[in-house]
Amino acid sequence: MPAPFPSAHTAHPLTLPDGTTHPGTFLLKPLIDHPRIEVGDFTYASAFEPPEDWAAHLAPYLYPQSAERLIMGKFCQIADGVVFITSSANHRRDGFSTYPFAIFQSDFDSGRPSLPQGPGPDTVIGHDVWIGKEARILPGAQIGDGVIVGACAVVGGTVPPYSVVAGNPGRVVRRRFDKATIDRLLAVAWWTWPMERILHHEAAICGADLLALEAAAEAGPG
Repeated sequence: MPAPFPSAHTAHPLTLPDGTTHPGTFLLKPLIDHPRIEVGDFTYASAFEPPEDWAAHLAPYLYPQSAERLIMGKFCQIADGVVFITSSANHRRDGFSTYPFAIFQSDFDSGRPSLPQGPGPDTVIGHDVWIGKEARILPGAQIGDGVIVGACAVVGGTVPPYSVVAGNPGRVVRRRFDKATIDRLLAVAWWTWPMERILHHEAAICGADLLALEAAAEAGPG
């Protein structure tokens, strides 16, 4: 008989066969308290050397006063060493120099010419996204639902749902399913279901039984 599924507010969700919790697996929602980061339920991260501050570990350039946000959906899987390089890390690069003269005079908000002009875009990660070891997600990336990001990939721009992206610069190497299937999966949106219902249909979700998922979606919560 399997154990109850952990609450979305459980910091250490993985219990090993000997009854101990796995020290390197963490649900992020209960651990990140940052005004510019939003994390969906059951999104987890792995770390061989767990940090004291997960927000600073994952998004070291995102400050409480930053204009941009980092938004992660539900059920994402973030491997060891992943870093989100958010817009506050940017330098102005449309002039002759990229050097941020203003910050060395403690001048961060005056619109000085050596600073980027205007707020940068949010970085948005969809639902059920798997980001491989030591990947780098660039400022303003928009990563769709169901995407797989390869290890050590450097990813920016918009990545369509259910794509596999790899390399530096990150490129879509293939789509996981054909467009019609992807459209149907996005309509089902199983990650919006209650956990009990998700677990009831685990075989269909993980076994790619789209007809069963669509029937479950049409039947509703009952």
